[in-house]
Amino acid sequence: MSNQHIFSGTIPALMTPCDANGTPDFAELVKTAKGLIEAGMDSVVYCGSMGDWPLLTDAERMEGVKALVDAGIKTIVGTGAQNTRIAVTHATHAREIGAHGLMVIPRVLSRGLSHAAQQNHFSAILEAGGADLPAVIYNSPHYGFETKAELFFKLHEKFPQLVGFKEFGGAESLTYAAEHITSGDNGLTLMVGVDTQAYHGFVNCGAVGAITGVGTAMPSEILKMVDLCKRAAKGDAKARRYALELNEAMSVLCTFDEGTDLVLYYKRLMVLEGNSAYQHQIYSDDKLTPSQQAHLDFQHTLFKNWWNSWEGKNL
Repeated sequence: MSNQHIFSGTIPALMTPCDANGTPDFAELVKTAKGLIEAGMDSVVYCGSMGDWPLLTDAERMEGVKALVDAGIKTIVGTGAQNTRIAVTHATHAREIGAHGLMVIPRVLSRGLSHAAQQNHFSAILEAGGADLPAVIYNSPHYGFETKAELFFKLHEKFPQLVGFKEFGGAESLTYAAEHITSGDNGLTLMVGVDTQAYHGFVNCGAVGAITGVGTAMPSEILKMVDLCKRAAKGDAKARRYALELNEAMSVLCTFDEGTDLVLYYKRLMVLEGNSAYQHQIYSDDKLTPSQQAHLDFQHTLFKNWWNSWEGKNL
């Protein structure tokens, strides 16, 4: 399996639109996904941290995944769950309905620091997904466990459909993955998993794909970032300069991807970008403070004014 599979693209992490009572609106979810594909995104992820997977029932998550697949959207399924049994259920469901990939979440809450437990957890999910469903591990310090080379290659040897990482751990973790795991093997893939590291991941670490948070609200801008970074990685000096300019201009908006309030920020960003269906949270008391909202609104205006006058977007 080469790295020219579903994970080699730019992939938005979908949020869950809902009404004022917190009831998910899957018709709106599909509408959003179609709009992102039309904008140039390659596929979508649902349901990950951006989709608030811990706040939804398992049935709701599977309903959303099925709605996307039935609509013809290439869909990568997040397997985050409170235990391995439930994670396996999501992987099995993904395979049975014809989803296109798995984003495998480590075991959480119980024995999360145990390498043996994590190996068993990953193995069970990959077994349930089957050999034809490519998968990446969502590697993140927020889950309390980082998969290193030894464990990755043990898993990859048994499950070659495990093709790489969505690396959320920042510059150091991306560098480690590139140096010790993914470089030099066309069958392995490194994905940028946090928006602040797009430049470093593509240019310095050989990433071939990205799962983006801010790109869900601002797809054109992130697609331009990825395009410039890929061109810079091939030695295009002008693209490198423009990629650095865009990276700096978007830095604050991208930094929200690293924090615990990322869904609150990016749902607000969706509203600012004209998507009023995202004005509500699943829990109504989850909300930005007035100061946080004013800060985001200012940063959005600041960036858009810069973007509209920036010559690099036409490169």
